[in-house]
Amino acid sequence: MNIDRLLKHPPGAATIPPVDRWHPALCGDIDILIQVDGTWRHEGQPFARQEIPHQLARLLRRFDEGICLVTPVERWRVTVADLPFVIVEADRRDGAWWLTTQFDDVLRLDASHPMTLSAAPDGERRPEIAIRFGLGARLHRNVYYRLVDHAVLEEAGETTRLCLESAGETFVLGELDGEAP
Repeated sequence: MNIDRLLKHPPGAATIPPVDRWHPALCGDIDILIQVDGTWRHEGQPFARQEIPHQLARLLRRFDEGICLVTPVERWRVTVADLPFVIVEADRRDGAWWLTTQFDDVLRLDASHPMTLSAAPDGERRPEIAIRFGLGARLHRNVYYRLVDHAVLEEAGETTRLCLESAGETFVLGELDGEAP
C-alpha cells in the first residue's frame, strides 16, 4: 500500500472510496492491530502520525476471513481486538442522535446505522453501531453515559431493557435480567 499517496488527501476532505466494489485476492496479513480502545498499532508501536490510521480506516471492509485493508489491487487482513471504530461524540438534533467516530465519520443513529448488542472481548454484551461495509463501532464510555441519561427503562418479559429513541426507532443500550433497579 502506498501510504504517501493516501496522505495527499486531507482527512476532512476525504470521502469513503468504493471498497465494497473492490474484490482483490487476499495478499496476507499486515502487522496492524486495532486495539479495543480504537488505537492503531503497526509492528507493536502506535502510529506516529495520526493521519495514517485516519486514511487507512477509509479502506477497511469486513470479508469472510476478517477485517481487511482493501484497494482495487490488494487486500491485507488486519488484527482487530474488538471493533475497528469508537464513537467519541453524540449530539441530539431534530429527533435523532448523531454519532461521530474517532476518525470523524458522522452518522445518524437510525435503521441504516442501527445499534445492537453484541459480545465484547470480555464476554459482556455491549452496544455496537453499524458504520459501513460490515464494520461496527463501540461507544466510548463518556458517550455511553451521555446516552444513558436520555434512555428509558422498558420491561420485556423477564428482562428490563435500557432503550434509546432516535429517528423514530428504538435501540437497546443494555439489558438487565430480573427486576429493574
